[in-house]
Amino acid sequence: MAEAQQDQNGERGTQRETEKEKDKRATRRFTLRLPVAVRYGESEDEKLAQTRDVSARGICFYVDSAITAGSPIDFTLTLPPEITLTESIRVRCKGRVVRVEGGAASKMAVAAVIDEYEFLADS
Repeated sequence: MAEAQQDQNGERGTQRETEKEKDKRATRRFTLRLPVAVRYGESEDEKLAQTRDVSARGICFYVDSAITAGSPIDFTLTLPPEITLTESIRVRCKGRVVRVEGGAASKMAVAAVIDEYEFLADS
């Protein structure tokens, strides 16, 4: 049962409303289905994945193979003109997995924070 809380104006709200406020994102999230090449684990092989959403601070993508929260990752994707407001830009990112959702039979949704990134020259 949600606990009632009193704010500074003496109004009461629920714990659920407070949790909702905490979940507000600091940066805009773009719901995009883009191909992304991901590297993680001991293998240096790239695994192909597809993004679910992208922001300046993080990414969520779908992948077939197992990965655990806390794992470091590298990934490269091309941001389209509707995001860059100019031309398509390839970006290489380094980060770490913060959450994994899904089961063994289906693709897993992997959420990762971006710690650093670099823009890549056209090839």
